[in-house]
Amino acid sequence: MKLIPCILLSLLCLSSCKEKENIKASEAKTTTNYDLPPKWAQDVIWYEIAVERFYNGDPSNDQTAADIVDTYPGFVPEGWDTTPWTQDWYEDDAYFENLHPHKDYYGNTLKDFGSKAQLRRYGGDLQGVLDKMDYIDSLGVTAIYFRPLNDAPSLHKYDARNWRHIDRNFGPDPTKDKATIEAETPDDPSTWQWTEADKLFLKVIYEFHKRDIRVILDYSWNHTGKSFWAWQDVLKNQENSKYKDWFWIDHFDNQATEDNEFKYHGWAGVHELPEIKETQKQDLSKSVQKFEGDIYSKAVKQHIFNLTKRWLDPNGDGNPSDGIDGYRLDVAAETPLGFWRDFRKHVRGINPDAYLLGEIWWEEWPDKLLDPEPFLQGDIFDGVMNYRWYRTSRQFLNAAPTEISASNLIDSLHLFRSNIREENNYAMMNLNGGFDTPRVLTSFFNQNQYKYYCKVSEDPNYKIHKPDESTHQRVRLLLAHQYTYIGAPHIWAGDEMGMWGADDPSTRKPLLWPEFTFDDEKVHPLGMEKPIDKVAFNKDLFAYYQKLIHIRKGNPVLSRGDIEFLNVDSEKVLAYSRYDDEHEIITIINSGDIAVKVNVPTRFSGTYKNLLNPSDFNPNNKVIELEISANTAIILKF
Repeated sequence: MKLIPCILLSLLCLSSCKEKENIKASEAKTTTNYDLPPKWAQDVIWYEIAVERFYNGDPSNDQTAADIVDTYPGFVPEGWDTTPWTQDWYEDDAYFENLHPHKDYYGNTLKDFGSKAQLRRYGGDLQGVLDKMDYIDSLGVTAIYFRPLNDAPSLHKYDARNWRHIDRNFGPDPTKDKATIEAETPDDPSTWQWTEADKLFLKVIYEFHKRDIRVILDYSWNHTGKSFWAWQDVLKNQENSKYKDWFWIDHFDNQATEDNEFKYHGWAGVHELPEIKETQKQDLSKSVQKFEGDIYSKAVKQHIFNLTKRWLDPNGDGNPSDGIDGYRLDVAAETPLGFWRDFRKHVRGINPDAYLLGEIWWEEWPDKLLDPEPFLQGDIFDGVMNYRWYRTSRQFLNAAPTEISASNLIDSLHLFRSNIREENNYAMMNLNGGFDTPRVLTSFFNQNQYKYYCKVSEDPNYKIHKPDESTHQRVRLLLAHQYTYIGAPHIWAGDEMGMWGADDPSTRKPLLWPEFTFDDEKVHPLGMEKPIDKVAFNKDLFAYYQKLIHIRKGNPVLSRGDIEFLNVDSEKVLAYSRYDDEHEIITIINSGDIAVKVNVPTRFSGTYKNLLNPSDFNPNNKVIELEISANTAIILKF
């Protein structure tokens, strides 16, 4: 009789389990992987390209003074011309002497180097990308992240003239493209044509795809430029414009008065970036936070969806293989969640394998980074730019701005992953620098707070000359961590060449192609003394990047395996295992200035090979005893 309750309990459990299985089976039939990142996102090596500073493959399409009107500073000085690619970065351009007495949008004269350098153009273009495709392939990268390519007068291209076309100066015939664009009706997709720049970009996609390299494009739906076609209509027609509800406008001009009462919102107060209107205004006075809502005008939203589809499936045949592989979305936390949910449905409906990457950065600058969890629940983005990983890893490896221990770093890394689904953790873009931050070498050369006072105009003591060998070695430690940790590694084009540079604009120097002879860097922008630095492609650093990429691509456990942090009884040593049932790779990084003896636990008993320097280690009772030199990384493979 005592067996009956147990049998009944077992039957109830079995019934419950079968019911759960039936529910799961039903869900499996009715749902897709819509809410999961594409599998390829965790395997790639990202390479970020800002085309204008990448390579000038076609000097005939270089910018003219007319091409840079309507962007900062709001005027084009007499004698303006493109800047020689190999010029000393801080040397004045000849036309700089003609800047006085002009003032920028905000009434300031252009005195500091950073303001003046915003006028520079170097002539990089899409032909340059095609010319350097073998180089990109030889590095080993497998995904390209293009900074904005949309037609725009600035270097950065976030101040779009239009969103639907590639920048006229990136293609072979700017004059023809301008005429093509002007003949269209901007809000009528049936009138849209393919410009010569558009066609060249389609060729770029094709050539990258032939090499199994993915491509994503960068857009900001948060704002446009002053020359954006709809904004120009608003300026002309004021409250009578059919596009007046597209933008955040406080007051229209009263034509009956001499004063101009027209007031509007520019992104972050930036005059040349009129802001798209949402159903509610986000309060940015204290912090950036997620917020619900949508874009206010349905016409804007449809316009965005139309041009989004244009690049995902260019020939419109329902097969997205000829299009881009996803989007990176700028200042994404400043656009409503409701819009992003619809945007994801739209994108995934066109290409179910598309990747959506959000720029989720500051909550409160310069101290607090925003938790991306609300954007990574399966209904918005697949991954974000993982600034949190870099800031805390830099602090451990560079004592910047203060020293932290290995256990502090591990606690932070655990915290960052704790409230985010593992599928999204693996699809993160792990970056250590980019278009908007100092070059990683310069970042490590200085021990300041992350992205705070990172140029000499803000801190005269900020080091802008060539980083020393000690800095190079500490960056190598970071790279060893980056290429063996969870999330996809990212390279800001030029970092692998050994480029250095402070924050904007000096992170945006033209690339150091080895066939060029560059002027020495002699000039200090504040007139201070500085070392004379030779500027040249760094072959050794390039080879180190190649080696790490080879290790990452040759060992899928590094992109897909589990992770376990290892206790090696030293707060200067970071150690962790990436593993699956048959493989293990152990990363050991000594951030200290003295050698340390450590006991490293292993999962297997056989020989472990050091992938960075030829040597073998054999565990004793699944423990490897070794001495790791100061500022050294070891990567062991079973």
